Amino acid sequence: MKAIVYRQYGSVDVLKLEDVAKPIPKSDEILIRIHAAEATKSDCELRSFRFPVAWFWLPLRLAMGIRKPRRPILGSYFAGEVVAVGKDVSRFTVGDAIFGCTGLSMGAYGEYLCVSATATLVKKPNNLTYEEAAAVPLGGLNALHFMRRANIQKGETVVINGAGGSIGTFAVQLAKQMGAIVTAVDSGIKEDMLRQQGADHFVDYQKQDFAENDQAYDVIFDMVAASSYTKCIKSLKPKGRYLTANPTVYKMLRSLWTSKLSDKTAIFALAAEREDELMDLKKMIEAGEIRPVIGRVFEMQQVREAHVHVETEQRLGTVVLRITQ
Repeated sequence: MKAIVYRQYGSVDVLKLEDVAKPIPKSDEILIRIHAAEATKSDCELRSFRFPVAWFWLPLRLAMGIRKPRRPILGSYFAGEVVAVGKDVSRFTVGDAIFGCTGLSMGAYGEYLCVSATATLVKKPNNLTYEEAAAVPLGGLNALHFMRRANIQKGETVVINGAGGSIGTFAVQLAKQMGAIVTAVDSGIKEDMLRQQGADHFVDYQKQDFAENDQAYDVIFDMVAASSYTKCIKSLKPKGRYLTANPTVYKMLRSLWTSKLSDKTAIFALAAEREDELMDLKKMIEAGEIRPVIGRVFEMQQVREAHVHVETEQRLGTVVLRITQ
């Protein structure tokens, strides 16, 4: 089978399209023909082994390979079709169209993938293409986790800082579904796209710091590692909630003190990739309440271009790789 592999850490030049052995499912696994996979910022960070949050480096290096990648095929979020099942699998059958996550085992940048039948997998929404479905799990699961943790009430004011990425575009839609008044923060080229997703207000971070505009908010959902924690907390109303999806050690420590010593709450818990929440996303998509935002779809042989597009932060939505037709 064809797969995009990387056998050393580095620039996009380490990504190669190669022939590799097709996996064989174990008794508790399913074999999936991958139709599409999201090209994520995490994929780019793992490929280069450069992270905006420094404390990730050592534990991930130990897990992923000290001198070279232990798992040479990237890709954790995908959509595809079940083509074989192990003898102990009853949850899925051949022909099921599914979408979901592989976790740190990755492998979705290949034409076929074996995963445990207990992985975070759900049948694909019937109103999405495979490319659209592949754009859901990362952004949708993270956004749903944090918006629910924020306990948003109708009429509350919510800031999404870094709103133009995979997570942010879903967070804007979910916050609006919950009745919030949403301010989206990102680069100016993303304003029209974010307003189409429901943002009531937009701040171009290249021209203005949202935390210095004399506004106070009920909730700030922050995905920017370099943002000022102090400014964000000062921008909260009494009993306001600050949530960070990209926490530095400094922000984690400060969050503990903020929650203990003030009437404001700071949350940095990472999102679990849960089947029930993926099912909730599927139901909302099929009901027309939310929808993935796709910026561009690239073919497998364009993977280097796809990674560059993700890294430049100029994407207007999620970037997807089409693996098979």
